[in-house]
Amino acid sequence: PIYMTSISGNTTGLKPAQQRALERLAERRIAQGDIIDRETARQLAALSFALNRQLGLLIHRSGQIACLMVGDFGRITFPALAGLGSGKRLRGLRCVRTTLGQTGITDEDVMDLACLRLDLFSVLSLRDGLPDRLFTAHLIPQNRAGRDWAELPPVHPANQSGSCLALIEALEDEFARTTPLAAVDAGKDRAILVSVSTAPRQEAEASLNELAELARSAGVVVLDRVLQRRRQLHPRFLMGQGKLLEIMLASVRLAANLLIFDQELTPSQMRSITDHSDLRVIDRTQLILDIFARRARSREGKLQIEMAQLKYMLPRLGTRDDALSRLTGGIGARGPGETRLEIDKRRINDRIARLARELKNVGQERYRRRSRRRKRDVPVISLVGYTNAGKSTLLNTLTHSDILAEDLLFATLDPSSRRLRFPEDMEVIITDTVGFIRNLPAELLKAFASTLEELREADLILHVIDRANPEWRQQAEVVADLLTRLELDSIPSIRVLNKMDLLGEAEKEKALQEGALHGDIGISAMDSASLRPLLGRAEKLLRSQSDRQFFASAQVLK
Repeated sequence: PIYMTSISGNTTGLKPAQQRALERLAERRIAQGDIIDRETARQLAALSFALNRQLGLLIHRSGQIACLMVGDFGRITFPALAGLGSGKRLRGLRCVRTTLGQTGITDEDVMDLACLRLDLFSVLSLRDGLPDRLFTAHLIPQNRAGRDWAELPPVHPANQSGSCLALIEALEDEFARTTPLAAVDAGKDRAILVSVSTAPRQEAEASLNELAELARSAGVVVLDRVLQRRRQLHPRFLMGQGKLLEIMLASVRLAANLLIFDQELTPSQMRSITDHSDLRVIDRTQLILDIFARRARSREGKLQIEMAQLKYMLPRLGTRDDALSRLTGGIGARGPGETRLEIDKRRINDRIARLARELKNVGQERYRRRSRRRKRDVPVISLVGYTNAGKSTLLNTLTHSDILAEDLLFATLDPSSRRLRFPEDMEVIITDTVGFIRNLPAELLKAFASTLEELREADLILHVIDRANPEWRQQAEVVADLLTRLELDSIPSIRVLNKMDLLGEAEKEKALQEGALHGDIGISAMDSASLRPLLGRAEKLLRSQSDRQFFASAQVLK
């Protein structure tokens, strides 16, 4: 590709002649096979010495200079590289920077090499304004002596041996042999899951396993998992920079294009991590929101998800460079007008207000439907439980429906209601609701408040528990806590231990005995014969509740 060479960085205070010298340098083309040719190295060293600033070149494999970076005495800053480079595992760009003090490859250089997936990173030392030695490092597919990168012997730019293009192509081939891209579906995102936690290891591992299931539900291929336990989370990166470097190196080796954090990242943490990486970065909350956005089918569900996404996005709109933001205003406007960022925030707030009005109207329609249902005096049973506990499968078996039921987290989101006739000629309405999950985003819980209002109308709650899941106790506690937060714990409920057919005989017998002590009922949602005790208990509870209401109303009439 042909690039328009850009000059970025600390260009303030430059004289016109110095600016023109930089432009001439940026227009040079590097001889193919050299990391940097002798003449370009001489000009780069002379300009860096004269300006007393570090200079850096980003060079494409074709030899064209894609960007000239102007730093200060101690460092250079990379611009956004989106759209630059055309490599496979590596970006297709190499960096050559000058140094005015410490010689050799630094830890920061290695960080940039890994995070930006550069072909090579070279440091040119100076002596009296002339090139001295060229230090070069590159990534390697497999760890050697505790490092995922290697250094070439330092040389004078005039004494380079071998072709750097041949070296880069050999590295690309070696990366491809280590982890073939063909082994991964090209149409899917390839993610590394990251958890940095202060919780006990068992709890952190369970949460990371759940994150992997969420990723699978979103159609993401999980390439690796990284779990780090710390006494205190790093305020900028959650983890230390060494661990971040390790993850970036793994992303190159595995050809990952996405980082998913198990913890919710603050806006500043999100910016800090993305500044050190060209990978896309999302957290657990955004992953759940993406799943919900993909699965929502009803108008109300789509409105709720869009509102939750906008509220999540609002504080995460990054501050942009003033040069990129246009000022609006003019005739009739007061002051200089609004920046692009302020316009975006205002538009999001306007959209949130509009969605809130639409959701209010939809909520009123739902309330009218519930009112008609109450007039007909039909009891309501609501299914609640942890996501993927089997609520939709249970509803399908009870009512002979065909609601989508898959072995995925949040396979169904929109509430579904069906009629159910008990054996003793009693008719009820049974409603399936969205599944709960630990660390459910607060904005999502607020967004689904109107949907969860269905639970307030329930005469009986069936708390469905995946008994075959090793974490079933913790999952049951999460649901119970959320029901308490929603002030629904006063409604009569039955704990339903689902997926008993997946347990061994001894474990199944033990589970049934424990459940009987607590009043739980064991079932297999796919086996209608196992549901008879549940139906009998539910009918008995509803009839006794109906009798109490009848006597209470009779007392009022007296």
